[in-house]
Amino acid sequence: MVRTEKLRARQRLPSQIDAAVRAAEGKKATDLVVLDLRKAAGFTDYFVIGSGANPRQIRAIADAVMEALAEAGVKPAHVEGYQRAEWILLDYFDFIVHVFVQETRAFYGLERLWGSAERIEMPPATA
Repeated sequence: MVRTEKLRARQRLPSQIDAAVRAAEGKKATDLVVLDLRKAAGFTDYFVIGSGANPRQIRAIADAVMEALAEAGVKPAHVEGYQRAEWILLDYFDFIVHVFVQETRAFYGLERLWGSAERIEMPPATA
């Protein structure tokens, strides 16, 4: 039942967000979640949040997301943190992709800060 709910949630996501999630999965991002902020914030509609094991993987995940969306003709308006690669932020206006090392993700706790947002868990790519 939970798997079905997760798949339904994924099917209703905008195509660009789904493409970002699939690209992150392709680079083995962990703990992927989408926060629907449409009722909670005014500056963006969604957060896509994922983690990687080290700076090299964090960059690879961010690169894969940017490449996948560039193929659809979409480029980020702003990129933050690429050099340090502890937290890379890709701002696409309607949604923001956050890629963290696990320690930085735990420290900033975006899921906790935006607790009023609807949380859409992403099923593992192998599910």
